[in-house]
Amino acid sequence: MTTFGSAQSAGYDRRATRLLGSLYRRIAADIDTATAQGATVVDIGTGPGKLLSTLATRRPDLRLHGIDLSPHMIEIAHRNLDGHPAELAVADVGDLPHPDATIDFAVSSLSMHEWPDLGAATRELHRILRPGGTLTIYDFRFARTAAIQQALRTHFGTVDTETVRLPWHPVAVITRYRATA
Repeated sequence: MTTFGSAQSAGYDRRATRLLGSLYRRIAADIDTATAQGATVVDIGTGPGKLLSTLATRRPDLRLHGIDLSPHMIEIAHRNLDGHPAELAVADVGDLPHPDATIDFAVSSLSMHEWPDLGAATRELHRILRPGGTLTIYDFRFARTAAIQQALRTHFGTVDTETVRLPWHPVAVITRYRATA
């Protein structure tokens, strides 16, 4: 997985603010309808924390966690959360800092294409989810589609996919993968 330096992280934060707000609102709406009151949600590859900030505003009852491989991204996420409660950590998706079966909903947006070992990542995601917990991954349609589906099926069984079109883009460039532990 790529680790962003300070300048790269700041640049990504600026681009995410301008370009990805509609995607984060869509993901937050999906999480809103799929989670119970007080659910524990982890954002894998949280980057600058834009999704967590959107979720915290929309659903202050959720227990939010975010992980990213870049300490610079975690610093920016702390600032972007602007006092909203969330636990943030520098960690790799292949070695998550959460105990077994403690997460109700795991989400990743636009980071899966960077994961070096899809098998280890999906094994870890399955490990941290409670029975019946949901994993939802949003990533570019061209990003290792067959490989991610195979890795998810290995650990989760059934995988639902949906093509997602961003309102400002003329074609659908995002695929959503959803699986249940």
